[in-house]
Amino acid sequence: MKKFAIAVIALAVLAVGLAMADDPVNQTYETQGFSTSTAVIAQGAVTNAESIVWTQSNQDMRGASLADGERQYTMSYSQSISGNNGYAEYNAVNALDTANKVANQNNFKSTKQFDYTSFDEAFGQVATSESLLLDGAAVDHDQDNRFLCPFATTTDGVFPAYCNIVEMGSTFSGVAVSMTTVASERHVANSADVPVAMDYSVGLSGQGAASAWIRAHLQEGRSPIDEEITKGMDLVYSEKTTASGVIASFSKAMSYQSGVRRF
Repeated sequence: MKKFAIAVIALAVLAVGLAMADDPVNQTYETQGFSTSTAVIAQGAVTNAESIVWTQSNQDMRGASLADGERQYTMSYSQSISGNNGYAEYNAVNALDTANKVANQNNFKSTKQFDYTSFDEAFGQVATSESLLLDGAAVDHDQDNRFLCPFATTTDGVFPAYCNIVEMGSTFSGVAVSMTTVASERHVANSADVPVAMDYSVGLSGQGAASAWIRAHLQEGRSPIDEEITKGMDLVYSEKTTASGVIASFSKAMSYQSGVRRF
């Protein structure tokens, strides 16, 4: 597919002064993993629906607010396809693993490939929607045993509070499409040397209306003064790309990293 437009967004929080960034949550004693693979070729109707909501804390997550030293993450993913009166081919692979990951691995990854063409004079339609969200928050907590790199620590040895939320996704509706999407994220790691990360990309051609977007609200604290949480940064970012009609090519790639050590 010839790419018509590419947008690459890299949002991250740098360690400036004593301002910090995300500290991944560590795995539970037992970990879980699952994977699915789907392949469909059909003439007529095709549907698919997926949803994941995963919350994990380094302490007891049942409290109404964060406890002393707590950090907590919620990952949410949803995807749906609905097509009728047409020819469709759908292939998908999903994998989720709750174990600690290193910097080139993911806790969740989903790859989708979908082709659809409406039957002539059958008034066929197809609609797709996909969204990936990562929400992380923490109060001030010690850096003790959170770094392998000796140069990553600060003199006061404290992770300041943070509250960061990022969403990426895409939609399409129309009478013909050939599209591929890839979504992935990481927020579980054994040390703070591994940054929290999200990636999403979509590429398609077809006839209809397409959109892709990223939304983020990042809030970073600084080291506590007199035991009070101080706010050192507030960043709001949004971007949305749309196209409609006969779409020769539509491509958008988005990437996010937050951590004391990034690459």
